[in-house]
Amino acid sequence: MRYTPLNSKLYNQAQEILKLSRSISSYLVYDLAPLQSNGSENPYVYFSGDIVRDSDSLAPEILKAESQVFQDDRLRYAASLERLTARLYSTCERLERAESNGKDFLNILRIELRKFRRLQRKWMMTL
Repeated sequence: MRYTPLNSKLYNQAQEILKLSRSISSYLVYDLAPLQSNGSENPYVYFSGDIVRDSDSLAPEILKAESQVFQDDRLRYAASLERLTARLYSTCERLERAESNGKDFLNILRIELRKFRRLQRKWMMTL
């Protein structure tokens, strides 16, 4: 069987993170969307969209890195993937400080991100 990025563990983990972050975001938005008692928006409401945006970019970055011919280009996309992962992880930490019932689910996403990081380190050695 020929190796393709679509059947790699890293790519599959990226897809799982995307599904999980979409579910968490849709759950959090109901708690964070109403205005606060002083009439202002909850500042954490935008972070719920950030986790979806960043996790949506993980799989395409993997595909871009895998499709490059030159190693420098592959490493550039791999570095971009590292930055996305770090930003996603820090956004989860920020959302955990929000007053929401759904913030407990963010711990699950952070666990999955740690698994992704381990796979990512192994994957980078193969580039």
